[in-house]
Amino acid sequence: MMKTIKVMLCPNHKQKTKLFQYANTARFAYNWALSREKENDKDSGKFISDGELRKEFTQLKKMDQYEWLNSISNNVTKQAIKDACNAYKRFFKGLSGFPKFKSRKHTAPSFYQDCVKIQFTDTHVKIEGFATCKKKNKQKLNWIRLAEHNRIPTDCNYNNPRIKYDGLNWYLTVGMEQEESAVPSLNEGIGIDLGIKDLAICSDEHNYLNINKTQKVKKLEKQKRRLQRSISRKYEKNKKGECYYKTKNIIKRENELLKLNHRLMDIRQNYLHQTTSEMIKRKPSFICIEDLNVSGMMKNKHLSKAVQQQGFYEFRRQIEYKSKWNHIQVIIADRFFPSSKLCSCCGSMKKNLKLSDRIYKCECGNVMDRDYQAALNLKKYGEMFLKQQSEV
Repeated sequence: MMKTIKVMLCPNHKQKTKLFQYANTARFAYNWALSREKENDKDSGKFISDGELRKEFTQLKKMDQYEWLNSISNNVTKQAIKDACNAYKRFFKGLSGFPKFKSRKHTAPSFYQDCVKIQFTDTHVKIEGFATCKKKNKQKLNWIRLAEHNRIPTDCNYNNPRIKYDGLNWYLTVGMEQEESAVPSLNEGIGIDLGIKDLAICSDEHNYLNINKTQKVKKLEKQKRRLQRSISRKYEKNKKGECYYKTKNIIKRENELLKLNHRLMDIRQNYLHQTTSEMIKRKPSFICIEDLNVSGMMKNKHLSKAVQQQGFYEFRRQIEYKSKWNHIQVIIADRFFPSSKLCSCCGSMKKNLKLSDRIYKCECGNVMDRDYQAALNLKKYGEMFLKQQSEV
């Protein structure tokens, strides 16, 4: 089983300079390979393999104007060329759009590290080629401190290490092979209904509140709105004709806004991880969730912001991969399954149920919270699905 871990890096100033150099070189190699493929395509030539392009790139390094490429690890440019070729192949297979050139301004800086040469300790990671001198005091430049200690095991094989900058911090993502431990669960399955009032309502009577309604997040959102208005006023104040000029004060404010956006994102991501991990730790036999039409929900101008902040897609993604790690089956209910309109007692459907009706009242005497009833119906859906599978 392949498991991927993401860890924040804590580089010093020299290491930060080197990281940006590596990322810019990877972008240069990607764009060079893409331009060569486009030129060859215009001349009605055959597809150039990444092996041939790497040979051309090696000859390019011998030219005086590209001598600076020799100070960067060969694996960085090699993988960037391979990524460009893979993007080109995916387009012709119909799996993605036509590959675009990477922009210095809009593309997040990132690069690849060789999975064989990368090394980990409990506190540091070694990046290849930062220091060419073999003296011990110079070799320290290769070792970057990790923000979390003992996060990555040191005695396993690594796969596809990538280092990426998100505008504020550098992060390392690395995959590793781990042994599977198949332990069948004997607990009942659960149905999970996602919503805006509460994040998730489970059929086993566990409710998870909406983190965006807490005072902490509301206070940060208020600070964010004030910062945005302040930046907008400063841009208008420094406008000359039709052009806007960015001053040092605007740059300071934008950095403050970036940090605030990251803090809000981290709070929401952390809450989603805590919620999904708690559900998985209960070890249900299966988990049934709805296939929500999130893109359709986002078109409602009154609900779009609330839907975006809840992160329904990220919730589903985390549930799926964490369930796979723990051998729990995830069942996705049909998009048109009327989970909220069905009575969990008699099975009758209330077609005129409105979104404002928070309490479900049935003619059979069933009076229940609509979200909890939806979770019960999803649990029944999962049980019926497993029953049909066993009969086939």
